[in-house]
Amino acid sequence: MAISNNSIFYHIYSLGFCGANEHNDYCSPATSALSKISENIEHLKKLGINAVYLGPLFESESHGYNTVDYFHVDRRLGTNEDLRNLINNFHANGIDVILDAVFNHSGREFFAFKDIKNNRNNSKYTDWYLNVNFSGNNHYNDGFSYEGWAGCLDLVKYNLKNHEIKDHLIQAALQWIREFNIDGLRLDAADVLDFDFMRELSQRCRNEKQDFWLVGEVVHGDYSRWTRDAGLNSVTNYESYKGSWSSFNDNNFFEIAYSLNRQFGQHGIYRQIQMYNFLDNHDVNRIASTLNHNEHLPLVYGLLFTIPGIPSVYYGSEFGIQGKRENNTDKQLRPALEKLYFSELTEWISKLIQIRKQSPALYNGDYKELLVASKQFAFMRNFQNENIAVVFNCDFTNVTLNLKLQQNGCDLLTGETINLSNVEMKQNSMRIIRF
Repeated sequence: MAISNNSIFYHIYSLGFCGANEHNDYCSPATSALSKISENIEHLKKLGINAVYLGPLFESESHGYNTVDYFHVDRRLGTNEDLRNLINNFHANGIDVILDAVFNHSGREFFAFKDIKNNRNNSKYTDWYLNVNFSGNNHYNDGFSYEGWAGCLDLVKYNLKNHEIKDHLIQAALQWIREFNIDGLRLDAADVLDFDFMRELSQRCRNEKQDFWLVGEVVHGDYSRWTRDAGLNSVTNYESYKGSWSSFNDNNFFEIAYSLNRQFGQHGIYRQIQMYNFLDNHDVNRIASTLNHNEHLPLVYGLLFTIPGIPSVYYGSEFGIQGKRENNTDKQLRPALEKLYFSELTEWISKLIQIRKQSPALYNGDYKELLVASKQFAFMRNFQNENIAVVFNCDFTNVTLNLKLQQNGCDLLTGETINLSNVEMKQNSMRIIRF
C-alpha cells in the first residue's frame, strides 16, 4: 500500500491512549502498553481505516514532544521490538503507519543540552541549539539563555543549519524506516522548521523508501510553500478545520464555502495538494465539545469525508467523546481509552468512509460550489464519468433546494431517487447524490 487520496487516517496520541505515566523516570522497566493499540486494530478495520498516525513514541520527559532519545521507544510505551511488532500487525491488516517526528526542538534532558549545562561554552554541542548565550540566564537558572519553541524553554529549539544535529535527526528518521518499516512522518511544528532541513529530510527518506509520505503541521500561511519548497506531500488543513465547525455554530456556510472554493475550486490554490483534513486532534478541543448542537455532529463528519483532501479521525471522537483544553493542560484531549467501541455515530462515520472509498469523485474529483446560504450548502465533486452532489441543511426546519441541475440521482446514504432541481432536505440532514 501507499498513502494516497483514498487513505483514511486514524490519529492516536499514543502516550494518552495507552495510559502512560505523566512523567518519565528513566529507570523503570519498559511496559507493554503498545499492545493496547494492537488490541484495537479490528475496530479500526471495521471503521474503514487504512492509515494510522501515531503520536510521539520515542523516549521523552513527559508529553512526547520533549524528546530525550530518538532511537529508543519511550519505556512508558514499550520497546523497539514492541513497536516493530505493532507496525507489522498494522501492515498485515492493510493499514499504513506514519509517526510523529519532533525535529524542531528537544527536551532539556536530551544528551546534547545536558552537555551544554555541564560544560557550558566548552561543550561541542553549543551550536546544536539556537541563540545559546552565556552572558544571559533563564528561569531555570542555567547561567545561560537560549531559544525555546514559541517561548517555551522546556522545548529547546535546534539550530537546523548545523550539519551535526541535522544529520542526527535524519539518521533517526532513516532508522525508523529501516527498523520499523514506517510509511511516513508527520513533522511537528513544520511551520517553523528550516526549509533546507525539510527538503533534505524528504529527499533522503525517499531515497530509502520511494513512496515515503510526509505531512507538515502548519496552522497559518500559504500551505503550498511546504509542498513546493520543502518537498512535503501534505499539510494540516487548519483553515478548513476552523471553517468546518464554525460554519455550523454560526449558521454561516459562507465561511467554509469561501475556504473550499479558494483552496479547491476551479482556480483553487491547493488543487494539486493532498491536504490533511481533520475535525480535532491532540492540540484542539474535541469536535463534540466544540459544536453548539449535537445534531450537527454527523453533518460535520459528512463534510470531512466529502471535501477534497485526506480525512483523519482522532481516537475516540468517532463515538463522540468530549474534551476541552483547560488551565493550560491538554489532559482532557488525550485520555486513556481501554477499548474502542461502536456507537450510532461510529456506524455513521463507517458508512461515510465506505461511500468515500467507493467513489473516485469523492477522493479524486474536482470541486465546484452549487449553492450556499446561511444554513444550506451544496457542492459537486466529479471525476471522469462520476458526478456527486453533496447537500447540507443545518436548519432545524425542513427545506427544499434547487441545485439547478436537470437530472435525477441516487442518494448513496438512503438509496432514494432524487430530483436535483427539487431536493427535499429534512432538518439537520445531508445527502450524497450520485448522478
